Amino acid sequence: MVFRIDTEGEPYFPNPEYGEPGGLLAVGGNLSREWLTLAYANGIFPWYSFRDCKEPHWYCPMDRFVIFPEEIHVSHSMRNMMNKRKYGVTFNHAFRDVIDNCSRLRIEGDGAWLGPAVVDAYTALHDSGMAASVEIWEGNVLVGGLYGVTSGHVFCGESMFSLRPGASKLALIALARRLDEMQKLKGSRFLIDCQFETPHLRSMGGHHIPYSEYMRILRGLDNIQ
Repeated sequence: MVFRIDTEGEPYFPNPEYGEPGGLLAVGGNLSREWLTLAYANGIFPWYSFRDCKEPHWYCPMDRFVIFPEEIHVSHSMRNMMNKRKYGVTFNHAFRDVIDNCSRLRIEGDGAWLGPAVVDAYTALHDSGMAASVEIWEGNVLVGGLYGVTSGHVFCGESMFSLRPGASKLALIALARRLDEMQKLKGSRFLIDCQFETPHLRSMGGHHIPYSEYMRILRGLDNIQ
């Protein structure tokens, strides 16, 4: 079932377990910080074609495709590239540049979702400390990166870009290693929410877990043995 929610009212989402099999839960609401904060706290995220839809579409798949930080797969070719130390890695140094690059690579296609309103909304989330980015540099030139939303013990990956072979993979590896350090420090699991399965993300170690396990981790209830 797809629910209609009030675009102008107080943030509210129905029980995600009543959504469509593909994950579509609701239509309506808006991209304000209040709506997005509540959404991600419940494993819900917006995804829709901004040219075709006047209101956000909200998804919450019951079968979540995720990467556990300690399970990130680093191929032989990526290890060789990393050992050459050709690229530098930073966190939260150029969020707007990262999301703008992600948008430019996707805005022309049919069904494009990363339009100006989404870019502005997630930039505002970053300014409030809720969204984060990883940047890959070749000298002083930004050549790759990713951005996403942090909610509890979950990093919800939104988009990535690469202007050099392997640059986006390097960003994902750097993120996973940072989260692995955090979960060892805190003694409870973290994860990267990939939102939808792709061959690229599966090759990096992605796999499915149930929504119930996802929410336990998000809330910091899954301790490392």
